[in-house]
Amino acid sequence: MQQQSDAFFRLVGDGAISAKSLAEQLRVNKTQLADALGVGAESLRRQNRERAARVQTRMRDMIEIINRVQPWAGTVNQAFAWYRSQGLPSFGGMTAEELVKDGRADAVKQYLARINIGGFA
Repeated sequence: MQQQSDAFFRLVGDGAISAKSLAEQLRVNKTQLADALGVGAESLRRQNRERAARVQTRMRDMIEIINRVQPWAGTVNQAFAWYRSQGLPSFGGMTAEELVKDGRADAVKQYLARINIGGFA
């Protein structure tokens, strides 16, 4: 299981993130990944669109949030499930996914940083 987590962590770097690789790691298809990112499915089917700044930013934000949650969620897939379904009290019950789609990924990261140091939600 650790090998899978390591591979997921390496998806974040200075280069472009591959939607195919990300979808494979999360065990979803590209259409499901596009839904989780809040982008059109066509954005992940064509390489030039996949590399667009908006799409890459959404993928990077999602990966960074999942990477922060994974140590206490258990696995990457459990962290992804948390990302998609767990309402966050500080945000009126909105999920991390909804917040990222709304352009508020930094707020989620700050929330997780507060939780990580023992703060309150």
